[in-house]
Amino acid sequence: MSTGTQHRIILAGGGTAGHVNPLLAVADAIRARDEDADIIALGTAVGLEADLVPAAGYRLETIEKVPFPRRPNAYMFTFPAKWRRETAKVRELIGAQGSNVVVGFGGYASAPAYAAAHKLGVPIVIHEQNARAGMANKLGAHWARFIGTAYDGTGLEPAKGGTIERVGLPLRPAIAALAEQLQTDRAGARERNARELGLDPSRPIIVVTGGSLGAASLNRAIAGTAGTLVRHAQVVHLTGKGKIDEVRDRVVQSAGSQVLTGLGDDAQPGRDYHVAQYLERIDKAFACADLVICRSGAGTVSELTALGLPAVYVPLPIGNGEQRFNAQPVIDAGGGLLVDDKDFTTTWVEEHIPAILSNPATLRTYGERAWTYGIRDATDRMAAHILDIADAQA
Repeated sequence: MSTGTQHRIILAGGGTAGHVNPLLAVADAIRARDEDADIIALGTAVGLEADLVPAAGYRLETIEKVPFPRRPNAYMFTFPAKWRRETAKVRELIGAQGSNVVVGFGGYASAPAYAAAHKLGVPIVIHEQNARAGMANKLGAHWARFIGTAYDGTGLEPAKGGTIERVGLPLRPAIAALAEQLQTDRAGARERNARELGLDPSRPIIVVTGGSLGAASLNRAIAGTAGTLVRHAQVVHLTGKGKIDEVRDRVVQSAGSQVLTGLGDDAQPGRDYHVAQYLERIDKAFACADLVICRSGAGTVSELTALGLPAVYVPLPIGNGEQRFNAQPVIDAGGGLLVDDKDFTTTWVEEHIPAILSNPATLRTYGERAWTYGIRDATDRMAAHILDIADAQA
């Protein structure tokens, strides 16, 4: 669809997959509505966007990282000059494109983009994926025409006359496609994907993931109880980069080497503890999961609730407890359990996970309530708001 109006849009964000994936999902949704839209992604040369944005077919412009000083140090004296230099670059980019809206997803590139857009009178749209907003989006919110959030109560307030709405997290295409499959044929999706991964669809499946770098506490507690867990379920354990050897050693100590195997073509029949450092198509594991054990990063929580998956969330115990804030609304809605990292031990796993697996009604209730809490059309909702604001500027 093309409206006849030239949509000229800058999407700013990056650094991590949590910022880049929603940015690309929204870019695709805009392009689906207007194939002639002029879309520029603004990021840094050192974040994941440097690879992911060009691979997705979008133009990437980069600026240097300019993090806000958080404590008195030498950097605070160089910050003002760097800030002026990078925001000037963004003003030039906005002027050259003739941007009619600037959209930020948080991260290092967003704050200069917000400041430059405000200076030039260009409307600002923000997406905040975390339960507690970061510094860049707190800055941009003062000038924002629209703020879309994944959670209520982020602490953000738009500019006078602006609006804020819980729209959910723009989902990666694979997750969005899986959500559609689960809505129409959950049993069929489970069986197909289980068989592709070398799993037995007739037995319960636990998926364990701590993200791309893994989570040592999850790895140790789960692998250390492998002997118990494989009596109740199959385990898909994504260990994170560089952590697979320790997990294998602990599994062997707990259950013996005869239970260990890989995934997909590497899976061996009759072996129920499947290990891999990562799974590029993690949607396949989610498709057949009866229970997920994971950290509670914003992206993870939003994806699991969008898929209606019961989960045990173990928040990363650093910072200001951001991951706990991400998971708490889901727990309050009845969509899973939250366990402090210090409490997630082999003893806790032994005492709780087999009991959960033995109660299908509990798992079903967790899943249904997670599904009710989750949002699956965030990408479309964000794209619609952005294009409406762009049209109003034309």
